[in-house]
Amino acid sequence: MRNTDTDTLRHLLSHARYEVLPTPTIEEKLLAGVPTSVQLTVTASPTKGLETTLAAAERLRAAGYDVVPHLAARMVHGRAELEEIVARLKEADIASVFVPGGDAQSEDTYPDALALLEDLSDLGRPFTHVGIAGYPESHPTIHDDLTIQSMWDKRRHATHIVSNLTFDPKVIKHWLQRLRSRGVTMPLILGVPGPVDQAKLLSMATKIGVGDSTRFLKTHKGFVAKMFAPGAFTGERFLEKCAPIVGDPEALVEGLHVYTFNQVAETEAWRQAWLDRLA
Repeated sequence: MRNTDTDTLRHLLSHARYEVLPTPTIEEKLLAGVPTSVQLTVTASPTKGLETTLAAAERLRAAGYDVVPHLAARMVHGRAELEEIVARLKEADIASVFVPGGDAQSEDTYPDALALLEDLSDLGRPFTHVGIAGYPESHPTIHDDLTIQSMWDKRRHATHIVSNLTFDPKVIKHWLQRLRSRGVTMPLILGVPGPVDQAKLLSMATKIGVGDSTRFLKTHKGFVAKMFAPGAFTGERFLEKCAPIVGDPEALVEGLHVYTFNQVAETEAWRQAWLDRLA
């Protein structure tokens, strides 16, 4: 591996944040196994409701973590509720949010992420960092050209892109080229899976609910097949192959978004061990 690739990996691992699901035990696991210097993002589940996400984010922020709650647009019931959420998060000293479209929707919720982002801008851009979703793999219901166009449309309201999972470095390369050639210049946080234990992954699928599990599998194409195929995939090999691509300054890749599936202690041990080897 080239020295420049080693530097790239060290930078990415040093700027990694962990995605967690707001289960009853996650706070205890984080406090026991993850330092407060690691940024956390808290997912939004249609079955658990947005209140679960917000409450977990508030408690984790009070514990000293830099927290990024997911504000799924189709779970927010219009501008009045959005104003309440903004006030609540500002009171908790939370300065960053992630705004996906989300799956659940009723007649009185936002129709998509852009509509919520526009209202956030009208409210005076209350958050320092606002992330939006990117899809290196095809979205199950939206054409690739539309997902690229969507990021262009959101560029005035967001500060960075968080990529969904993919397992092919060539896909990352092609997608980044399309993004940058289209003029989307927001920095990217690259989505990667942590060191997932298969049995624990299945257990987590039951904890987040059948509906949520189905949605996850639809939006993370090929995940189970890749994770369960013997010797087919590891996060290390994937990142090593991505290093020459994302190490290009024009790629504007700033760090990692690690999907932990709540195996947070294992993820932190994996990250630290790899950083030690790179050192």
